[in-house]
Order: sequence, then C-alpha cells, then structure tokens
Amino acid sequence: MAQTISVTWLGHSAFLLTTPEGKKILIDPWVQGNPACPRDSKNLQQVDLILITHGHGDHIGDAISIAKQFKPKIIGIYEICLWLGSKGVENTSPMNKGGTQSACGVKITMTHAVHSCGIQDGDKIIYGGEACGYVIQFSNGRIFYHAGDTACFSDMALIQELYKPDTAFLPIGDLFTMSPKEAAHACKLLKVGQVAPMHHGTFPILTGTPAALKELLAGSTTKLIDIKPGETKNV
Repeated sequence: MAQTISVTWLGHSAFLLTTPEGKKILIDPWVQGNPACPRDSKNLQQVDLILITHGHGDHIGDAISIAKQFKPKIIGIYEICLWLGSKGVENTSPMNKGGTQSACGVKITMTHAVHSCGIQDGDKIIYGGEACGYVIQFSNGRIFYHAGDTACFSDMALIQELYKPDTAFLPIGDLFTMSPKEAAHACKLLKVGQVAPMHHGTFPILTGTPAALKELLAGSTTKLIDIKPGETKNV
C-alpha cells in the first residue's frame, strides 16, 4: 500500500486529504468564502469525512452547505456537533479531547489546542466548546497532526510521546495563532519529519511566512513542505 498521502491545501487551514483507500477528508471546511482558496479549487467533487477544529467562521464557514451536499460523516467537539444538528446537518459524530474514533478507514484522536471557540450565529456568539486539534492515523501507518488554531504548548511533547506523528500542519500567521518562532519550537516538541505551514497570508494581518519558518528550521530534522493554495502534493 502506498506510503504517501495526497494533500491538497485549499488555503488558510483547510486541507483535503486523500487516504490510501481513496476517501476524501476535509479539515476545517472554509472554501467558498476563503480568499486564499483558488477559484478552480472551490468546486469540490467528493467529501467523505469532515473534521472541524473549532467554531470560528474561517474554519467552519462552509460546514453546513458541504455537509448537506455530500452527506459526509462530521467529527467535531460535542457542542459544535450539537449546533450543526440544530441547522439540519445529519451524520455528526461528536467527541471530546483524548477520545479516538474510526471513520473512513482512519483513526481520529482529538487533541488539545490553546485558542477560543465561539460560533457566530447571526448577531449572537454561541458557545462552541473548546478548540482542538486532531491526530489522524492512516491504514498505511502514516500519522498526521493538524493542530488547528493554537499557541505552542508544552503538551505537544505528550502528543509526540503518545502518537508519534510524522507530519504536522501548524499555523504560523501570528496575532491569532503561533508565529514561525513558536511553530519552529512546536516542531522540536513534536519531533516531526515534515511540517506544512498554514493559517498565514490569507489576510495582511497574518504576517508569518513559510520562509521565516524554513530559516528557523535550518539544521533541524524537520523539513518544510512547500505547498501553495490549490496545490496537491504527495507527502
């Protein structure tokens, strides 16, 4: 079975992963309103599983419409799944931090993240549980860690000890998440072989750059995945 996983970056924190079995996993479904997502990447053809890290609009913005179009299983923290259900979304599979469940041939573990998680519903902010990340274990033995929006935190070392991810998806934009400095330290804690930077460049206020992270990783064992919005790479 192939050891590579196909990864398409849809911009910001949205990724479409293709499993060895051909299933499509969409992480943080913000596509149509995402200014970083190229136009020809907005027309999704298949979504079998959605993972949601938290309730901010730049991560959950198209969850309802994509869910109703493709009828995928949707994994998120308990409160987000309740909110999606109230909007008519079916096939939610709520969980909480530390838990693991299987879907579409992969094992999904919800991890901690240091961030806020309110859901804007009209003119109200609704409690959305807590922000989280995910460890994704594929059938071919590969293990990915999508951190969601987060600061660097010392328990990333615990994620390494427990799950040993080989690839991390880390925010680097600064202001609302880690900057390249903190992301480089997160790579040390996680001991990953490669890292895909995310949550940068979407808006001018997100000033962290992959070039800055690459410079900080010089001499380390972690290699930068050079991927641009709309690109697909086997990693």
